[in-house]
Amino acid sequence: MGKLDGRVAFITGAARGQGRSHAVRLAQEGADIVAVDICEQIETVNYPLATPEDLAQTVKEVEALGRNIVAVKADVRERSQLQAALAEGIARFGRLDIVLANAGICPWKDITLVSGFVDSTDVDLIGAMNTVAVSLPHLKSGASIVITGSTAGMMKGTTENLGNSGGAGYAWAKRIIFQYTQTLALQLAASSIRLNAVHPTNTNTHLLQNDDIYKAFRPDLENPTREDAELAFPAMQAMPIPHIEPSDVSDLVLFLVSDESKYITGQNFRIDAGAMLKGESAI
Repeated sequence: MGKLDGRVAFITGAARGQGRSHAVRLAQEGADIVAVDICEQIETVNYPLATPEDLAQTVKEVEALGRNIVAVKADVRERSQLQAALAEGIARFGRLDIVLANAGICPWKDITLVSGFVDSTDVDLIGAMNTVAVSLPHLKSGASIVITGSTAGMMKGTTENLGNSGGAGYAWAKRIIFQYTQTLALQLAASSIRLNAVHPTNTNTHLLQNDDIYKAFRPDLENPTREDAELAFPAMQAMPIPHIEPSDVSDLVLFLVSDESKYITGQNFRIDAGAMLKGESAI
């Protein structure tokens, strides 16, 4: 018997990284999955975003566990696309129990005036709020929502100082998620629907593993490599590690959507290896 037998999870940003990890982990515990990802590039983002092939790989990994999955290409910035994707999942599975508003980006260039800021806030904040909004009509007592924030967004002097508007937008969006989680959780509590957020530190995904981040961590080098940056990554955390893995976040997410946390709501959980113990809080 799995912890999530008979339940259905709606996951954004599910084509790879933390989203795929969450989909697989929840499927291991018996959940069926409605997976959404944009599967195309956003112009202000320098690193490659997920592809249709990535989303197909998530499907393969979930189905290999004997679980069912509906995978839809959709943009979290467009509420109508999320509604259509979720409607397809509801038609297939007949219910919704878990919502993981996970999709996120950190743009590194402005195509037009502060377009990086607009894209990061539209995806990281408005996208999360859209995901919750389309899900709420389908949720019943015992349902659980988890939003992905960021430890970096909770600390001063991190992404907002990257020299571009996208980093500032990323930090602001993640800080608002902190407050949004507390405020909306109180509104949902009377219906016994829980809402929490997870705030990972450096996580081993494309958002961390790209040339722009390498340069941010190693400004002393003209063209730092991943190996060069890995030497500097531990400076972010109190524990001597360069980063955590998506599966580390998935373990906490599983707990938060299971019955083991049935009275935990409105909480902002850091998975940060002590990063906030070192840095100055921006919250």
